[in-house]
Amino acid sequence: MYQFITMSYTYNKTKIVATMGPSTENIAVLEELFNAGLDICRINFSHGDYEPIKHVIDNIRVLNKKLNRHVGILGDLQGPKLRIGKVKDNAVELVNGQEIIITTKESEGTADRIFITYPQFPQDVAAGELVLIDDGKITLKVIETNRKDEVRCTIIAGGTLSSKKGVNLPNTKISLPCLTLKDLRDLDFALENDFEWIGLSFVRSVTDIVELKDIIRSKKKNARVIAKIEKPEAIKEIDKIIEVTDGVMVARGDLGVEMPMEQVPLLQKMIVNKCIAASKPVIIATQMMESMITAYTPTRAEVNDVANAVLDGADAVMLSAETSVGRYPVKVIEYMRRIITQIESDDRIYYKEHEPELKTVTYITDSICYNASVMAKQANVSAIISMTHSGYTAFKLSSHRPKANVYIFTDNKSLLNALSLVWGVRGFYYDKYESTDQTIADLKDYIKEGGFVRADDLVINLASMPMKEKGRTNMLKLSYIQ
Repeated sequence: MYQFITMSYTYNKTKIVATMGPSTENIAVLEELFNAGLDICRINFSHGDYEPIKHVIDNIRVLNKKLNRHVGILGDLQGPKLRIGKVKDNAVELVNGQEIIITTKESEGTADRIFITYPQFPQDVAAGELVLIDDGKITLKVIETNRKDEVRCTIIAGGTLSSKKGVNLPNTKISLPCLTLKDLRDLDFALENDFEWIGLSFVRSVTDIVELKDIIRSKKKNARVIAKIEKPEAIKEIDKIIEVTDGVMVARGDLGVEMPMEQVPLLQKMIVNKCIAASKPVIIATQMMESMITAYTPTRAEVNDVANAVLDGADAVMLSAETSVGRYPVKVIEYMRRIITQIESDDRIYYKEHEPELKTVTYITDSICYNASVMAKQANVSAIISMTHSGYTAFKLSSHRPKANVYIFTDNKSLLNALSLVWGVRGFYYDKYESTDQTIADLKDYIKEGGFVRADDLVINLASMPMKEKGRTNMLKLSYIQ
């Protein structure tokens, strides 16, 4: 029997993604994060073993049930992350102008020779290309390669090098597969535990996404794919990537190393605009409130960074070390929510309607969603209420960025948590589907009982008719809450 449950918390339209880690393993802390405004839990497979990760997953599921929430899980695959090996005494001084050998033969690093965990490195690089270590803090330039196991470089920007630092090759087309053996093991774990979203690191082409989606389908799972944009190759293919992926993450850390960092702000805006037009959720990530790893308050620059992501229209903003290992995981969520709330009081972030394309199989649904947003603005509608099974209507409605709250009802339980990433959308379980009039009345009663609307508020209902067939949305109704 369908139950009406009163909800006691409020929502932001822009969602908050938080990375799990030692600071959030305790279920009491995690519950505080839920109550502070957390929407999606990110599992970073670059760190942590399966046992503590499984513990966090169980805690998320317990809290979703306890709090009647639908917080989703994003599993972020490490991808072909390149690293140097161990160096002597964990500190080697590299001096500008000197030469150094990078070798694929495992050895302890010195000022003359360092090991890289990338067997194809001598074959892939060429003279004149740059080697960036530790997010570009150390820069080398390739002089020559023996195309077997050694590459001779000159030190352009030196400094103290410690063990296992990341390596970026902005000029090199690497031959490593997008999915490593570790990624495949981590993917199996994520799918076995029914993660809603899978983040694919270092995407270079559409082929990378198609390969991942094929694996997910072969295992009969419903996880959606987030393409992480971190490579120049991805920027060149951005339109095709957005077309085939389910969502996008602007991973500004590696992107700002692989490309000139001054280009990243405009790239961020470009990607967000393209994702909105394509009805694909987009996350802005990396260093959003990094000072709060140790500080109790964010910097003014960080506040502006989060605010601009919200102003751009991003579906979600993401926290990394701030919540995984930071001192104040709850406080950082609270600050992020305060910023979002303030910016969402500005009308400039709303109504980014894009007209539907004629002669497409989704034209009727697209037209209904477009006109729902237009009508919501004209009539100052309080809520847009819709039913969906696939989620298509929810994603499409969200992309128009209506100021009216979007409430999505579905009998597809796997979809509910996934919708927690989508801008402005709140999902609820519903499986009665009787007559059109009765169902619409049920849903209006639900949001009234939950305190989401008041008597005499104007609302828009979307549905597919006949309702029991669960086809594409083809009906719009404007009415008052009684």
